[in-house]
Amino acid sequence: MIFLAYFFSGVFFINGLPHFLQGVSGNPFQSPFASPPGVGESSPLVNVLWGTFNFVVGYSLLDYVGFFEIGMNSATAYWFVGGFSMASILAIHFGKVRNG
Repeated sequence: MIFLAYFFSGVFFINGLPHFLQGVSGNPFQSPFASPPGVGESSPLVNVLWGTFNFVVGYSLLDYVGFFEIGMNSATAYWFVGGFSMASILAIHFGKVRNG
C-alpha cells in the first residue's frame, strides 16, 4: 500500500507541472474543466489552481506514508515510475491534442 502512495504521488506531481507552468506563464491550456474535458483550453488561473491541487495531493500522499528521502531506494523508484508513467501519458495526449 505504501508503494502505491509513492507511485501516485509521482503521478500527481507530474500531472501538476504542465498545468501550473502554463498557468503561471499566462497561457490557456487543456484541463479536465474545459469543454470538451482534456481537449478544450481552460484559463491560466484554472490551470494554476488545478496544478496546485495536484501538487497538494502528491505531497499529501508522501506525507501519508511518513518519511520520504530521494536516493537509491525503492520508494524513490516507485515515485519516479509513477511520474514517468504520467509524463508519457501526458506527452501522448497533449501531442495529439496540440497537433490536431
